[in-house]
Order: sequence, then C-alpha cells, then structure tokens
Amino acid sequence: MLKQIKYFQTVVRCNSFSDAAAECYISQSAISQQVQALERELGVTLLKRENRRFSLTPAGEHFYHKSLLIMADFERLCKETKHIALGNDFTLRIGYIKGYGGAEFQRAVAEFTAKYPEIPVDMKNGNHEDLYDMLRTEQVDLVLNDQRRAFSDEYVNTILTSIGCHIEISARNPIANSEFVNAEDLRHTPCILVASKEQQENEQSHYREIYGIESKFLFEENLEEARLMVVSGKGFLPIEGGTPPTQYAETITRLPICRNGNPIRRNYCAFWKTNNSGYYIEEFAEILKAQFSQ
Repeated sequence: MLKQIKYFQTVVRCNSFSDAAAECYISQSAISQQVQALERELGVTLLKRENRRFSLTPAGEHFYHKSLLIMADFERLCKETKHIALGNDFTLRIGYIKGYGGAEFQRAVAEFTAKYPEIPVDMKNGNHEDLYDMLRTEQVDLVLNDQRRAFSDEYVNTILTSIGCHIEISARNPIANSEFVNAEDLRHTPCILVASKEQQENEQSHYREIYGIESKFLFEENLEEARLMVVSGKGFLPIEGGTPPTQYAETITRLPICRNGNPIRRNYCAFWKTNNSGYYIEEFAEILKAQFSQ
C-alpha cells in the first residue's frame, strides 16, 4: 500500500496522471491502476474522474493531506531505525566522477563531515563505467555521476542538475574568442580526456557519439595534468561542471559546446541502490542536492 499511496500523492501533486507516471518512471495506465487499487483497498473513491480530468473527493482531500504527514513520519522512522542499527560501525563510501570541475561535491563532503565527524568517509573517483561498476558491486554506497543510461528501479536516481556542456581551451587559441564552439569546428584540435587506461575506449566512444567529436584523443589520469596540457596548447578538455580554478583564470577559457548548432546538455545525478538506502547515505544525498540548488 505504501507504494500506492506514493503514486496517489504524485498524481495529486502533479495534477496529471501522465506527468506523475513520467516522474515515477512507469506507464500512465500502470499508475492509474495503482490508484484504483488503493481506492479498492480503502473502500472509498479518492478521485472524481471526468473525461481526462479529475478532482479530489472530500475523502480524497482528507486522505491526501493526512497521508503526507504519515509518509513523512514513516520515512523519518525508517531513517532513525537505520541510524540506530548502523551505530558507529559505518563508513560512508562515496564515488565521484573523475574530471568533475565543480565545487559542489567538495562542499557537500565538508558539510557532512562537519555534521557527522564520527562517521568516516571513503572517497573514490572514476569514469562513468568505473562508478557504475563500483555501485553495482557494492564497493561504494553512493555515486555522483553523469547520466548515460535510462534510470533503473534498482537504484534511487536523483537528478542534481542539468547543465550545458563546456570545454576548456587555451586562452591563446583563437577559438577562445568565440561565445560558443561547435564540436565539428574542433576536428583539427586534439581532445583531452581524463580517463584510466581501462576506460579510454569507452570514453572516446561516448564523446564521439554524444558530442560528435571527430578529433584525435589524448588521455590523462587526472584533471590537473589535463589542464596543464590545455594551458600548453595541446588540445581542448571537455569539462564536468564547475568553473576553472582561479589559478587558470588568465590561461584557460571555458566555452559552451554545441552539436550542429544545438547546445549539448548533461544530467548529473546521485545514485544509490534501493536496497542499500540508509540514514547517512540519504543524509549525504540531501546535502549534495542542496549544494547543487545554491
């Protein structure tokens, strides 16, 4: 019944079965059936349906508002129970995408460790596939990653931000004077990627297929080395969010990248397994989400 109540709440909040279905990643017919099943279970009509529109019945209005309070209490109870069970024998294991240039992740770690100094935090970085494998094999509890797959019910999928993609290029390069750059205009400039040897082929394929980059690829193991290559004019660097550090303000220019004239956008998400949801995992996710909302 809990899932049915959540579906009902989403339908009411969205004021639309189709929008609620999209938010819950199920079909419109499936969410409608779940709401009807809830009504049968309660033995009352919650929604008055008229053609393609609906309104809350008096019983539905009462149930909706009371259920919000009950669900909030239930979620808090679950978190508190897991908190007690975990005690101090818990290490929060976080994965983050290699090459991410934003400060949101670092600020979230700083806030979490200040709030829970007794909880050790273990951090690992990697490319998209590295992080997916770490999460799948339970080497980490939560990852900050870009979205390259359709969302799965096996994971909690929280979109943190959706932003336009950028490249960093030497300020001396004539392209740096542009307001934006098309991927096809970079075919004679090497593309520098931050990737482990095991993931170089995957990363190269991704940037060819999604970004339309046709130039030669160069690889570095970390962001600092990649930026030094940019400064020395050896190529451009597709960058994962954020702004260039102040030490590169005069030597690196960041530009939006487009494909066929259309801006390329990317979702950054927090992912964790639904069967590994715990107090500290969800707490860090909330802190991280707040940082991206600033």
